[in-house]
Amino acid sequence: MTITLTSESKGVPGPSSWLPGASFLRFRRDPLKFFTETHREFGDIARFTFGPQEILLVSHPDWIEDVLVTSAKKFHKGVALQRAKRLLGEGLLTAEGQAHLKQRRTIQPLFHRQQVQRFAGAMVTHALRWRESIAPNETIDMTAQMAALTLAIVGETLFSSNVQADADDVRQALSAAVQSFGIAFLPGIEYFEKLPLPMFVRVRKARERLDRVIHRVIEERRSGEDTGDLVSMLLAARDPENPDAPGMSDQQIRDEAMTIFLAGHETTANAMAWTWHLLGKARAVETRLHEELARVLDGRTPTVEDVPRLEYTRAIIAESMRLYPPAWTMGRKAIEAHSIAGHPITPGTLVIMSQWVVHHDPRWWLDPERFSPDRWLRNMPAVALTPRPKYAYFPFGGGSRICIGESFAWTEAILLLATIAQRWTFAPMSIPELEPRITLRPKHLQMQAVPR
Repeated sequence: MTITLTSESKGVPGPSSWLPGASFLRFRRDPLKFFTETHREFGDIARFTFGPQEILLVSHPDWIEDVLVTSAKKFHKGVALQRAKRLLGEGLLTAEGQAHLKQRRTIQPLFHRQQVQRFAGAMVTHALRWRESIAPNETIDMTAQMAALTLAIVGETLFSSNVQADADDVRQALSAAVQSFGIAFLPGIEYFEKLPLPMFVRVRKARERLDRVIHRVIEERRSGEDTGDLVSMLLAARDPENPDAPGMSDQQIRDEAMTIFLAGHETTANAMAWTWHLLGKARAVETRLHEELARVLDGRTPTVEDVPRLEYTRAIIAESMRLYPPAWTMGRKAIEAHSIAGHPITPGTLVIMSQWVVHHDPRWWLDPERFSPDRWLRNMPAVALTPRPKYAYFPFGGGSRICIGESFAWTEAILLLATIAQRWTFAPMSIPELEPRITLRPKHLQMQAVPR
């Protein structure tokens, strides 16, 4: 790579090549490597282009906090999520401006701690059902199995129903939808999407299948009783600043349900799969996990009241999400002129912030490639670099657009890990590949179930 300075970059260095599109090709080939090497060579702010799109990779936690929090009003969501509207509609993940603020106010109460606790029983029930369904020494595709487990949980909590009848259909549709995000950065992709190419046909059919499931449930809830699931809550939700205004339309509920369905299923599934992979390689950590489960639970099934007491269990998940963040990158597009570290940013510039890069930065993390849950325990200064900036760790984003389901995700992950680890350990049978799409998936993660 060579350093390029152009009038547009305002003095920001970055990778360049005589070949147009070289940066995009390198990104497509291995996005994690591309971001890591770009940061390593050019520092905390680097410039490159994807076609006509000017992009800045920003990797200092303080500057990330500025974009996500301090100066958030100067930015909108990035290109990939704007194009995700074709699948998600105007849900909380993709809406902007006043529409986002109103939806956030309306939906936030659904994810308060007390509401999340209502769903803890379903999380444990499905974890128990899954741990009873596997056999000793069975070889498991852990990525697929965790996806099926979290799909069952989100199906019950969102729809108050067992989605097993639709499970294969939904799983295939979700997979096609997630794969579509891998081409979201392609210049001019919105024109190609209209062509009858197999990839785009699969995405359109995926949306249609998911729509059928969600609209069927909305219709059932509108004509029936309140079942206490998230769709019922969405139907009853009102803007607290305008409580007499009508509630959400079927389309708005569909968009929010689709967002919860995709985000709640995909991210937790991958976090859990990576956690089992890390535990399978770290028997000392796994031993300490079992010691905590024995001490806190004494052989009984965990409940939501145990979540705050399972400190080491939580630390394992936190460390897993540091090493393998399910949301591995995020983008914001400037809608106003701004500056970062003295470098002017013009409207239309895309700012990318990669959790993968920052979570592995040795300035903030001692021995950053090591799996060390002790980093997250109190009174463990030997494994911490201080002071550590707040946004050296941001698996759920930050600011007004921080993931609304963060509390749900922590509760679910802790209860799943505690429930399953009481009965099983998992031995690695393969070395998984990193598959960075909309989330960071482990590919070919085969593990052998070993009873305790």
